[in-house]
Amino acid sequence: MRDLKGIRSLLLFVALFVGLILLSGYYSSFSLKKPQEVSISEVARLAKEGKLSSITNKDNELEIKTKTGETLRSTLERNATLKDYGITPDQVEIKAEMKKDNTWLAIFLNSIVPVLLIGLLLWLMLRQAQGANIKALSFGASNARPIDNVQVTFRDVAGLKEAKQELEEVVEFLKNPEKFRRLGAEIPRGVLLVGPPGAGKTLLAKAVAGEADVPFFSISASEFVEMFVGVGASRVRDLFAKAKRNSPSIIFIDELDAIGRHRGAGLGGGHDEREQTLNQILVEMDGFETNSSVIVMSATNRPDILDPALLRPGRFDRRIVVDLPDKRERLEILKVHTRNKPLAQDVDLEEIARQSPGLSGADLKNIANEAAIFAARENRRFISQTDFTAAIEKVIMGPEKRSRVLSEQEKRITAYHEAGHAVVGRILPNTDPVHKVTIVSRGAALGYTLSLPLEDVHLYRRSRFEDMIAMFLGGRVAEEIVFSEVTTGAENDLREATKIARKMVTEFGMSDKLGPVTYGEKEELVFLGKELGVERNYSDKIATLIDEETRAIIEKAYTRAQELLKKYRDILDKLAEKLLKEETVEGREFEELFKDLKLPLKEPAIT
Repeated sequence: MRDLKGIRSLLLFVALFVGLILLSGYYSSFSLKKPQEVSISEVARLAKEGKLSSITNKDNELEIKTKTGETLRSTLERNATLKDYGITPDQVEIKAEMKKDNTWLAIFLNSIVPVLLIGLLLWLMLRQAQGANIKALSFGASNARPIDNVQVTFRDVAGLKEAKQELEEVVEFLKNPEKFRRLGAEIPRGVLLVGPPGAGKTLLAKAVAGEADVPFFSISASEFVEMFVGVGASRVRDLFAKAKRNSPSIIFIDELDAIGRHRGAGLGGGHDEREQTLNQILVEMDGFETNSSVIVMSATNRPDILDPALLRPGRFDRRIVVDLPDKRERLEILKVHTRNKPLAQDVDLEEIARQSPGLSGADLKNIANEAAIFAARENRRFISQTDFTAAIEKVIMGPEKRSRVLSEQEKRITAYHEAGHAVVGRILPNTDPVHKVTIVSRGAALGYTLSLPLEDVHLYRRSRFEDMIAMFLGGRVAEEIVFSEVTTGAENDLREATKIARKMVTEFGMSDKLGPVTYGEKEELVFLGKELGVERNYSDKIATLIDEETRAIIEKAYTRAQELLKKYRDILDKLAEKLLKEETVEGREFEELFKDLKLPLKEPAIT
């Protein structure tokens, strides 16, 4: 409809432009140089002298052409002829034409056309103003419209069995409410989807829209908020009014935290636009007047900052956690995203699912797409396992940077650094198997050691944290042992090791001196930022102990890494030299270096 209006306006402006051109052309004809006016006696003299080539008589108005090409004009008196002045056909060629009556055309062009053009211009201006008034009147109206023909269903959502079951009940309630009302069950007012980004919250909402046989209104929470106070609340009222007129229906509000933050946390008090909007949502969901035939669905990855009034029963009755997929669910997701892709016979989706712990459904979709891009880049007809492995590394670590040129000394330092990580990680019992060691740059890293777990880990033991910290420090320790100095390459390793050690002390109660106590309350304060919003609920003495315990954990892990690398220096040198020669060592090749040590088996990732 908007395109039709735009075409219509364009045609009107084109017509106006053409009219102005025609009018200017007509008036410009008067401004051209007019032929010279001469008397009839002068014409007779020129004819006798043989200087004229033709005379055209148009109702006593004469148009004279001279032999030199000049045009003259003259006028005969009424009822007179050229013969009366001695001008005969022997002297000059005489023509007679009827004069066209242009009176009405002149009147039309001189009077009516300008009026019409001015009227058209005024009409366009008024229409533009009227459109602005209509927009102003509809400023508080919601842009949400029922979504039709959604192709996504629950069959397209892999994993998330419990979440789909909860939402299937909601859809069934809308389709067959009597089935539940016979038992006294009430339809849920609100369903809140909670989970990290990319876990599938919006996809689940699309599946509900595809499954439900009822109007489905979708809108982002940010669309409610405007710079004018009251507009958001007006849009909420309009949205719920539309949904009630089309009941039973579903409203989906994406990114609810944009307007659902805890009230009283910012400036402006109760007159703040965001809080006005939130108050209106609370009233519409379960206020004095309620409507049981409208279900509100929302999605957020920040449930901790939502206002408690939103989460109480009667508003968002159901809180569905959409968590990151486990190994089995990752396999199902990969099957969905690869069903239209030609896979080679060596592709093992189960192995790919094992190699991608902690990745979301969106990450897995990206991996399948990147693998297809790798295969297309090599002009292959099928996607191989190698393409998926490269795609996983690209998603986790970033793209390869083979163009980054290192000096021989930097390359050697990087080789020993990564070898230090790998050797310590292989010898310690509570670390993940090493999948690959490489000195090929990816992202910001000059090299990396990729360790992948055999299974998903949900509970972390203290010994696992201690071994992980020692593995993080293995690179710096290797530099110190081999080159007798350290570089900046361990910056990120030190940061991660310190983060784990501090969490062991302050959050997980894994410190012998401080005991099973947590320190520091996490609270996000508006305008202060995430880091400054952590409340310190302990004394300076405890703060000193926290620093000492964190340092003690780091130093203990550093000493363990030193002892291991000095003991197994020969393996460290072999691995570093192999990296310098081949740049990349895969899991099976890496295990060959330890076959004589008879260490407990750590199954490396299949390569």
